[in-house]
Amino acid sequence: MLLKKFSRTGAMALLLGLLAAHGLAAAALGSPLTLADEGIFFVGARPKTSAFPGASPAGPVPPGTVMVDQMYVHYRIPAGAGKTPIVLVHGGGLTGASYETTPDGREGWATYFARKGFPVYVVDTPGRGRAGFDSTAVNRARKENDAGVLPPNVLLVTGELAWPLFRFGPSYGTPYADTQYPVQAMPAFGAQVVPFGEAFYEGSPMQSVPRALAELLDRIGPSIIIVHSLAGPFADALVDLRPKLVRAVVNIEGAQNVVPSDKQVAAYSGVPVLELFGDHLDAPVFTAGPRLQARQAVVDRINRQPGGMAVLKNLPDAGMKGNSHMMMQDKNNLQVADFILDWLRGALK
Repeated sequence: MLLKKFSRTGAMALLLGLLAAHGLAAAALGSPLTLADEGIFFVGARPKTSAFPGASPAGPVPPGTVMVDQMYVHYRIPAGAGKTPIVLVHGGGLTGASYETTPDGREGWATYFARKGFPVYVVDTPGRGRAGFDSTAVNRARKENDAGVLPPNVLLVTGELAWPLFRFGPSYGTPYADTQYPVQAMPAFGAQVVPFGEAFYEGSPMQSVPRALAELLDRIGPSIIIVHSLAGPFADALVDLRPKLVRAVVNIEGAQNVVPSDKQVAAYSGVPVLELFGDHLDAPVFTAGPRLQARQAVVDRINRQPGGMAVLKNLPDAGMKGNSHMMMQDKNNLQVADFILDWLRGALK
């Protein structure tokens, strides 16, 4: 969809009026947002013959070609954009919705960064959300009555798991006294959670996701990459694949289940890196202290290399208390966004 010099002023006014008439809150956008272009596309797709595509109302569908490993991309190009594009990559069990309107209806980073003049690209990685997944194994298991062809695990993040792991509070239903997460909106957050559909794909997401991100950068040019949680190692792999197309990396509480190779660390030469963590890092969960220590070790390795430009920051040290693992949705999410933008301004001089 092409929206040349499209202003949302009238549409937003109508929406606000309708919501007010029904007594609903509407705080998604702080003010009208004018876009030069907005739309979607897919990258990374490859054809595969599916022997078990399932059945339609007319009967079994014969074997045929399907597309797999595709990554969904939603882009917003602000009017007069002249800044480096920002690519937003979600974490585990989630989709690009993490960066859009928050569960309690406030503006997310996707539109906020666009408001600040950056072209913004929000992705759903292969197997997640609108990227879809390959259901061949499900149909085959039913047809052959053999559960052994299914992946051994398709994880769903429950509310009981997410609450302490994402550091909303010490135990399910109990928030930290200073939590920045809008815990009253937990049902809406739970609705954003999707299965780890990448489990149905052949190979590892560590191959398919960085490859798709590299194809995206080939298409849009040098970009700033913001990754979250499980997506942390994707940035390490992407910098190795496209070192000249990664302008900067912001790694938000990135996972360290995949330790970057020496080659990947060396590829960070000349690439500014911000490793960003929230609060309550003394919590007994792996997203807290253990992950902080692991990412600090990566920062140290990068900085031992010629041209290393990595730094690790905790938001409490910057005066922001109570931030969770989902800082892009916290009540002070735009303050966190401004912190990132201030760092980028200094790093990309």
